[in-house]
Amino acid sequence: QLHLVESGGGLVQPGGSLRLSCAASGFTFDSYAIGWFRQAPGKEREGVSCISSSGGSTIYADSVKGRFTISRDNAKNTVYLQMNSLKPEDTAVYYCAATLVRCPPGATDFGSWGQGTQVTVSS
Repeated sequence: QLHLVESGGGLVQPGGSLRLSCAASGFTFDSYAIGWFRQAPGKEREGVSCISSSGGSTIYADSVKGRFTISRDNAKNTVYLQMNSLKPEDTAVYYCAATLVRCPPGATDFGSWGQGTQVTVSS
């Protein structure tokens, strides 16, 4: 019954920008922290960012710190990931996920996942 849908992926040149959206339904959105993860072909899923239920706390992987910004609009049941200065190594399928734990390490405590959106950074 919990439903998350990612959108906003696409093809962009190195140095470009994209904004991903994660739209939620079927649960009390402002009770959940939301994380972004990504998975490139042949690689394990990697945590990218997470935002607390209120939006007051955020975390970022070192690989994206200073380039990506996570935010949320609880009135719209949506979390965003603004991605700037994109690099080819950012190419992956990006997933959002929900948890009642405040931005835990790893993916174990994220129980609801979207289907993902493809981000390709290439010249």
